[in-house]
Amino acid sequence: MPNSGIMNDSEEAGPALDEGEVGIVAHSDFVSKLPFDFESGGQIPELRLRYETYGRLNKEQSNAILICHALTGDHHCAGVYGMTERKQGWWNFMVGPGKPIDTRKYFVVCSNVLGGCQGSTGPRSINPETGERYNLDFPKLTVRDMVRAQALLLDSLGLERLHAVIGGSMGGMQTLQWAIDYPERVGRYIALACCARHNAQAIAFNDTGRQAIMRDPAWLQGKYESDAPPGHGLAVARMMAHITYLSDAGMEARFGRKRRGEDSAREHFEVEFEVESYLRYQGQQFVSRFDANSYLYLTKALDRFDLHGPDGSLDATLAAVQAPGLVVGFGSDWLYPPQANREVVEALLRLGKPASYAELALDAGHDSFLLRAPKLDQLIRTFLDR
Repeated sequence: MPNSGIMNDSEEAGPALDEGEVGIVAHSDFVSKLPFDFESGGQIPELRLRYETYGRLNKEQSNAILICHALTGDHHCAGVYGMTERKQGWWNFMVGPGKPIDTRKYFVVCSNVLGGCQGSTGPRSINPETGERYNLDFPKLTVRDMVRAQALLLDSLGLERLHAVIGGSMGGMQTLQWAIDYPERVGRYIALACCARHNAQAIAFNDTGRQAIMRDPAWLQGKYESDAPPGHGLAVARMMAHITYLSDAGMEARFGRKRRGEDSAREHFEVEFEVESYLRYQGQQFVSRFDANSYLYLTKALDRFDLHGPDGSLDATLAAVQAPGLVVGFGSDWLYPPQANREVVEALLRLGKPASYAELALDAGHDSFLLRAPKLDQLIRTFLDR
């Protein structure tokens, strides 16, 4: 395939000598008091998106980059919230002065998606017309709805055109949707670890996670109280999903059959293996920061995402794309495998669109784009700066 390559990049990189941090950041809220119409025909009376920005917009307003987060991400992709705050944004190594997404050059925007639970309007938000939470009255959600909401946010910031849109996983789907729906607003795009639609296996994993939540007695048909969420179901959903984000090689290297101690499992089903401890910890941590109804809505939106036309081809949908694109797959990603990423680029090239594909041989699985790797840094930096 033209403009493609497979790169080995198994070593983690330390920060470059000229890199800095964005430092202390604060979020902002975009609020539209106008009704927002969903692709499904549903409507909410107002829209709120929480977002952060980094860097400065230039006079020409030509240096704006939109970052789209993955399923369980949020608007906080770089920096910290205070001097004593140790938790950095989820892409802190990628965004900042001298970093691949260089805030000395670019004005960066990242928002929590519509349907999310970190400040943007979602199922657990209060419906201003009723004074009650939307819960399952929240309209059916799609990736296109998320992108349309982001477009309204950018309108409010006076950003008519973006230098680039970037995202991984669900963020990659949003990125592709941006290139399709707003070709005149996208200067270039980078989609990481993505696909044009879920295969049956991905849908099956998502639905099994949803069933774990919905079969938790605490779910109460989505009407649970915030202090009594369906935590057991949500934790199991997260544990199972987290397995799909890793790779067999990565899990074996990290955990193998390591035990926590000879006497660690006093009962038959207590934690005995290190991998059990890790996954249970991931599940419990997730319950403390994410909403179960948002998880249901967002995973269903992922399953609905499909760029294929009625004839099974991508050509009709991707014909709208104008901007040059870079799609990056990861060799150990079995959730959205390399072929699912290549398929998009092959269709774009068949249509005569400017597109490049790169494949990185990392052992971190689907989550590879969330870990620092020199070749990924280089790919993103070069594509943005060219």
